[in-house]
Amino acid sequence: MNWGRVNRRRLLAGATALWPMAALGQQPQQPRRQAPASEPGLPPPIVFVHGNGDSGALWINNIWRFEANGFRRNQLFAIDFSYPVALSDDSKMQPFRSSTAEAMKELAAFVAKVKKETRRRKVALVASSRGGNAVRNFLRNGGGADSVSHAVLCGTPNKGIVISDTMLVGSEFNGAAPFLKGLNGGPDDLIAGVELMAIRSDKDDKYSQPDGRFIGQPGKPTGVSFDASELRGARNVVLDGVDHRETAFHKLAFAAQYQFIAGKAAGTLFIAQEPKPTLNGRVTGMADGLYTNLPVADAEVEIYEVDSRTGERRTTQPVHRRTTGADGQWGPFVGSSDACYEFVLRMASQPVTHTYRSPFLRSSDVVHLRPEPFAKADENAASVVIMSRPRGYFGVGRDKFSLDGKTPPGITDGVPAVSTGRLAFDATPRTVVAMFNNETIATRTWPTKDNHIVVAEFLN
Repeated sequence: MNWGRVNRRRLLAGATALWPMAALGQQPQQPRRQAPASEPGLPPPIVFVHGNGDSGALWINNIWRFEANGFRRNQLFAIDFSYPVALSDDSKMQPFRSSTAEAMKELAAFVAKVKKETRRRKVALVASSRGGNAVRNFLRNGGGADSVSHAVLCGTPNKGIVISDTMLVGSEFNGAAPFLKGLNGGPDDLIAGVELMAIRSDKDDKYSQPDGRFIGQPGKPTGVSFDASELRGARNVVLDGVDHRETAFHKLAFAAQYQFIAGKAAGTLFIAQEPKPTLNGRVTGMADGLYTNLPVADAEVEIYEVDSRTGERRTTQPVHRRTTGADGQWGPFVGSSDACYEFVLRMASQPVTHTYRSPFLRSSDVVHLRPEPFAKADENAASVVIMSRPRGYFGVGRDKFSLDGKTPPGITDGVPAVSTGRLAFDATPRTVVAMFNNETIATRTWPTKDNHIVVAEFLN
């Protein structure tokens, strides 16, 4: 494949040529086990590295698609950085944020753990956005080249989201600041012994824009352009029309990731269902208004099966209930891949969060749960419903989406840049339907006066 500009049609064609391989995804998955010491001819284990403020939960579809193409579940790992939000200035510590050095150290420890568990000499790294900064730092400055065979950086601002002496001073995302200047100082971005790929959008990545609109400086030049995520000398894949997050989580991004690591086209881009998926994850919380990925103890999680058309509970009693321990684990829960669920999360000092989800097609241990805080705009609302798309943004004109049949305020034309939309409702309990392309989620309103908030979370 020509790893220059890659559009949707070409990647789809590459995958459909091998669709009979989809049968691999039909095999029952076994619990994670220790791999044999030597597995010649097999691709490396994969470590997925999330972006700024995110968690490993965002990789669920990528993990499922790798499984559907023959990767074992015990060869696929997703790190959760303890403090996923970057420092404003990488040289000045702030509570509940992390520096580039801290992220690199945490990634290095995780890779070492994966190598020990899988008994493999090298892993592949697939990173979204800020996660790619940690990967590049690990490879260049942390001895990571000896442990990594492939690295795929998706939407990582390798040149920076700005190159400036006056904007984002000291930020790891500023190409003029010490961190990126150090990484970009050589003649190219290659690392000896490591196969490198970057995946970027053609022009719809909000963080690769000539104008400073998305860094709070509209009308000011950023010093970067649409190619800010490219790596010099590496394989660079351009996906037309995808947004910043979709460079990692779109099915076509998966197709590029798979072909690069496995050395062949994916057999299928579809996710083969398991009738009775086993689900688990961790409850994580917030500190000083920032999400962390630290486990939360004594959080109560309830799961209800709900009607797919109305969001109403099918039974008065939950199908699963657990109070978390020190590890934050809320499962395991054996569900149905044809069922829709409402997750209810209760934890100290946070709203009771009702999250309505599309069916889970396969087993997963990265179904992490976070509370949803109220916004200032919610102060006078009797109930609030939020539609959330963690793995992408809402593109006006590109996507079909609505909440209760309306387009929520704040989702503007142009470059897709917003992953949530919210509406206020009166106190009357009712069904509210969220729709994104082919995905529809029915929710029920809950009263804010009793500290309840509702989220419809799209899978795609």
